[in-house]
Amino acid sequence: MAGTADDPVTDLRVVLADDQTIVREGLVTLLGLLPGIEVVGAAPDGGRALALVAEHAPDVLLTDLRMPVCDGVETTRRVRAEHPSVAVVVLTTYADDASVLDALRAGAVGWLSKDADAEAIGHALRSAAAGQSTIDSAALARLVAAGPAPPAAPPDGLTAREAEVLGLIAAGLSNGEIARRLVVSEATVKTHVNRLFAKAGLRDRAQAVGYAYRHGLVPG
Repeated sequence: MAGTADDPVTDLRVVLADDQTIVREGLVTLLGLLPGIEVVGAAPDGGRALALVAEHAPDVLLTDLRMPVCDGVETTRRVRAEHPSVAVVVLTTYADDASVLDALRAGAVGWLSKDADAEAIGHALRSAAAGQSTIDSAALARLVAAGPAPPAAPPDGLTAREAEVLGLIAAGLSNGEIARRLVVSEATVKTHVNRLFAKAGLRDRAQAVGYAYRHGLVPG
């Protein structure tokens, strides 16, 4: 069930995927303790995760990156292509820059370390279902360090303000939060978002996150 930043998602349906049985079962137990979250399927690999997403149409897929059959990056790519209404959050032990960037480019809207606590995971899942990105501070630091230098001019004909709005989207801000940050109306932010999505060929905020990181548009 979709929601917004001001009206959080309730009765959130989640499929999770992790090849380690103890981790997978632990996540099922942990998420089951969070109010308003229902785990509708748990998969040992990416192939099974894709089948469960097709079967249950969850709001969010929470997936590990390193899995047999189909890894987390390819699973993310296929879910976003075949089930665009399903948001993807990556939860992994591995924090190497390439895997984080690849997951974001594939369409993941959130990235969390397996050290994250229940509250952080719940927040990330709800934010993802509401179309907002969540990247933990350690991952964000790595992405900023690994990302390309900001271009001399914004790509694809974006104005400086549109590029700024895009960077704030990738940093996890809602339209309302961006409006307050830039001291403009939320309607103005929505106009910028619509225009930058059209110019950059973006379908949703998940794609916007990957685009912003690829082009060095995320504020440090």
